[in-house]
Amino acid sequence: MKLTLTQADKQLTALLVGDIDHHTAKQLREEIDEKIEQTTPELLVLDFGGVTFMDSSGIGLVMGRYNAMQQIGGSVKVVNTTAHIKKIMRLSGLERLVTLA
Repeated sequence: MKLTLTQADKQLTALLVGDIDHHTAKQLREEIDEKIEQTTPELLVLDFGGVTFMDSSGIGLVMGRYNAMQQIGGSVKVVNTTAHIKKIMRLSGLERLVTLA
């Protein structure tokens, strides 16, 4: 799994590339959370454009970042998901917490 974090104004974008599973989710959480603490963005964009596989760890990743952003008054937007991943996110109820674009 590769993670690229970029900041522009009050938006932090996390570009995810590869598989999100229980082996990779912990490192992703730690790196994204550290950047959130450093930059206190108003919007966290999770870009799933390069995600090839996601299990329930991906849902946990999104939910945890939602909670982190709520603590600082921010929000989360998930973009560039495949139809399959978007369906999983909708079935899990994530669209009630974050914006699925």
